[in-house]
Amino acid sequence: MTRKIRIIGVGLGAPRHVTGEAVEAMNEVDVFLVPDKGERKSELLDLRRALCAELIENDRWQLRTIADPERGPDSERDARQYREGVAAWHAARVSAYVDVIKALPPGATVGFLVWGDPAFYDSTIRMVDRIAERIDVEMRVIAGISAIQVLAAEHRIPLNAIGGPVHITTGRALIEQWRRDLGTVVVMLDGHLRCRELVAEHPDLQIYWGACVGMPQQALVAGRLGDVIDEITRVRRRVRDDLGWVMDVYALVPPE
Repeated sequence: MTRKIRIIGVGLGAPRHVTGEAVEAMNEVDVFLVPDKGERKSELLDLRRALCAELIENDRWQLRTIADPERGPDSERDARQYREGVAAWHAARVSAYVDVIKALPPGATVGFLVWGDPAFYDSTIRMVDRIAERIDVEMRVIAGISAIQVLAAEHRIPLNAIGGPVHITTGRALIEQWRRDLGTVVVMLDGHLRCRELVAEHPDLQIYWGACVGMPQQALVAGRLGDVIDEITRVRRRVRDDLGWVMDVYALVPPE
């Protein structure tokens, strides 16, 4: 029996960010599977539930939580250990998802709601590919508005210089990869603000930073990296203390 799975990008938590195509896909879904990351991130679960309640026009949908497997201390791992830890975490998630999907009624459509766009630093597509190795699956992916797009819009900037490139990376890889000829560098998944390590040699970089972009809790800071890095650190800590979590993204732009 083929299982229909919809991977749906839902933007940054605001119903107005959800595209018409995404709304159509949400209305096809019977059961949404959501990892339960614990009490400190329960607001993210509540946001998904609120999106479904506002945008789905039927009453048959369910939101089913799956206890998220322990991932471990990523910050204490080198690159090899990090990859191995993530692989083990994904495998445990896949097994939990497979067990739930197999137990669903025949013909039920399964949905995954992905923050932003499923193409940017999210592993849902990879995990559904793994699910498809164990269950016959018909998968569709629906694009969403990403944090990268919202960051640029909220700061009212184009990301690229005229004819210039845009490089997207992670905080873990920033220092190793950064070069001026990369153009604008967009950094995601940087829990330690590694850009601080660029201040000594490149204080004139312009940084456009945002936490919880597109959400009511949004916080923005922009300016010369050497001037605003301490402010970003303070604001980031405040958002994390207030919410129990923080999702942030930033762009580094070389001076002209």
